[in-house]
Amino acid sequence: MNNDSSYSVLLLEDEKPTRQHLVSVIERTPQLKLFAETSNCAEAKAALMLGKPDVLVADINLPDGCGIDVIDYAFNKYSSLEAMVLTVCGDEEHVVNALEAGATGYLLKEQALEGIGDAILALLRGETAISPKVARFLLKRFKKVPPKIDIHHISNKTENDFSLTSREHEVLEMISKGYRYNEIADSLGISTNTIRAHIRNIYRKMAVKSRSEAVFEATKAGLISL
Repeated sequence: MNNDSSYSVLLLEDEKPTRQHLVSVIERTPQLKLFAETSNCAEAKAALMLGKPDVLVADINLPDGCGIDVIDYAFNKYSSLEAMVLTVCGDEEHVVNALEAGATGYLLKEQALEGIGDAILALLRGETAISPKVARFLLKRFKKVPPKIDIHHISNKTENDFSLTSREHEVLEMISKGYRYNEIADSLGISTNTIRAHIRNIYRKMAVKSRSEAVFEATKAGLISL
């Protein structure tokens, strides 16, 4: 992420008391420093034009738009950035859209305001930063009825069932373990843009739209083990 001992956080939160509280938590959390505090999408995008934070923490419902659009904008500009949603919105549409935009963390304010500093550090370590309520929803969403088995054609799924290359399978295994794009790139000796291209190909071949869906399908097919 960076070679410094601290990580910078761009905060996007429109409610002033909540924003001030979050700033306070970030500033007193070892290893974290505030990159900028913003109250709307325009301010957040302007801050991103000035440089790259390590983490974007964004609310969803904002005066001039949606925080998910800012996440998408941030990833288009800085592919190795980490993004976390911190919101009161835990409905299916917002959760799925945020994950598809590139967020790897999704926390509900009612459960996470005090622990946001630790949650950001967990995200940076590649750990899960998802509120239990959202995690339960995702498990239910991805739980599918087992397909009927054709007794005349039984076979074990391999990566070739999805036509994955050996490199794509390597990348799939690493994203299943929570590695960030830049960490995968460093490990494999290729650029983050190449990693993003591999991940797009994986999603297309597996007919999925997010990391969590890809991991679920790969686990179900026996391609990876968690």
